[in-house]
Amino acid sequence: MERLRRLWRGRTMTYGVPLLLYLVGGSFGLREFAQIRYDVHKLHGTVDPALKEKLKQNNVTLESEYEKLEKSDLDNWENIRGPQLWEDSRAVQQQRREAARLKTE
Repeated sequence: MERLRRLWRGRTMTYGVPLLLYLVGGSFGLREFAQIRYDVHKLHGTVDPALKEKLKQNNVTLESEYEKLEKSDLDNWENIRGPQLWEDSRAVQQQRREAARLKTE
């Protein structure tokens, strides 16, 4: 009896066994939650046929996008600062319009 009591109060029973139970139980619980995710994906994974047809009609290729990019003028651009968080965007736009108007006059 004394031997059993000493074994129960030892470090293995105090720290080791609860840690192993936590790790093994956690892995089983995690597996169940992951399985729920995959089951929901199977249920909602079907794509609407109308959307699928619309995606097939969209003929955007890498070459066509490259041609659009080639046509645009990338050498002449102006760096425009956006409004800060504390600034009113309408007021900043108004100031820019005034500055552009004065520059053209």
